[in-house]
This record gives sequence, C-alpha cells and structure tokens, in this order.
Amino acid sequence: MKSLLFAFVCATALNGCGVVAAPCRIASAGLKIVPVVGDIAAAPTDACAAVID
Repeated sequence: MKSLLFAFVCATALNGCGVVAAPCRIASAGLKIVPVVGDIAAAPTDACAAVID
C-alpha cells in the first residue's frame, strides 16, 4: 500500500507543470477560436505556458 501511495505522489509531482500551465493553455485555445486575430491574441498565453513548461 505504501508503494502505491509513493508512486502516486511521484507521478503527481512530475505532472505539476502541466497542471500549472493548464489555465494558460485553456485561455490560448479559447483565443485561437477567434477568426483573423486569434493567433496574435493567443501569443502571450502561449508564451506563458512555454515559460511554465
């Protein structure tokens, strides 16, 4: 049982960056839906996610 808990804690610690970058990625995906200016508007949020990763 302890080894399963230890494996879960290790997996959670390794996936922390993805969890922290999720709001940036979600905002970026929402902005990219906007025609014409979506990619330009999403550039700062893409940069945010890249820095966190």
